[in-house]
Amino acid sequence: MDLQAKEQLKTFLIEDIGTGDLSADLIFDAHEQASGVFVAKAEGIIAGLEVAQQVYDLLSQDATFIPTVADGDRVKKGEIIGRATGNIRTLLTGERVILNLLQRMSGIATFTDIAIQTLNDSTIKICDTRKTAPGLRYFDKLAVKIGGGFNHRVGLYDGVMLKDNHIAYAGSISKAVKKVREQIGQMVKIEVEMETEAQLLEAIDAKADIIIFDNRTPEQVAAWTKLVPETILTEISGGITLDNLADYAHTGADYLSLGALTHSVLAFDISFNSQNGEKGEANLPHVD
Repeated sequence: MDLQAKEQLKTFLIEDIGTGDLSADLIFDAHEQASGVFVAKAEGIIAGLEVAQQVYDLLSQDATFIPTVADGDRVKKGEIIGRATGNIRTLLTGERVILNLLQRMSGIATFTDIAIQTLNDSTIKICDTRKTAPGLRYFDKLAVKIGGGFNHRVGLYDGVMLKDNHIAYAGSISKAVKKVREQIGQMVKIEVEMETEAQLLEAIDAKADIIIFDNRTPEQVAAWTKLVPETILTEISGGITLDNLADYAHTGADYLSLGALTHSVLAFDISFNSQNGEKGEANLPHVD
C-alpha cells in the first residue's frame, strides 16, 4: 500500500475516532488482549485484506491480522477470511473502518467478476472509470484489479481524454489532438471520444492513441472497429449495464469501461466476531 493510501486511511480513522473511542476506552483496560475473526456473510470475491493490518498499525501497532484467504479468492457464506489478535481497544476501535473498506472493496471485486463473466469475451478487457467515491479512488481501483478488471486513468493527470466539450471548445478533434500532441511527452496517450463515423475518421486521421465509441450500439461498434488501424486501441463506453453487457461481446473493441463497477457498488456483507476463550465465537453487537 502506497503512502497516499496510508494517509487516506489515517483520514478515515480521524473522522471516525475524533478525540477517542468512548465505548472501548471506558470499558476495557489499556492492556487487555482478545482475538476475533472476520467472516464473510455472502458468496463472492474478497478484496482489501491488507487494509486490516494497516489500520491496526496506524492505531497503535499492538494488534495482528492474519488472513486465511487471499485477495481475489472466491469465498462462501460463513467462511472465515481472517483472524485478529491483540489489544481489545485496537480491535474494536479499528473495526468499523476495516469493515467499511473490506465490504466496499469486496463488493467492487465481486461485481467486476460478475461483469467479466457476463461479457464472456476474453478479447475485451473490462475497465473502471473516474466515477469513484471521493477519497476512495485508490481502494476502488485496487478492488477492480483484484476482481480481474483493469484500471483506466487514475485521474486527470495521467492521461489525456478529449470528450465532447473539449472538442467543442477546441473547434475540432484535429485541432484538439494537434495542440495536445505538441505539448506532451511520448509516455502520455491521447484518447478521443466520438459518436459519429465522421468523428471516427477524423480521430483516425489525427492519429489518436485510443478511440472511445461513446453510447454506441453493439452493431455500430462492430462495424466501426473494422475501420480502425491496429495501431489505435478502441474502447466502448456509455449506457452499458449488466442487462446489455453481453451484447457487446465479440464486437472487436479492446476495452469496455463500466462506471457501474464503482459508482453503484453493493457492499459485500462481512462481520467481525469476537472469540471469548472456551465460549468459542460469539457475535459482537451490531456496529452502526
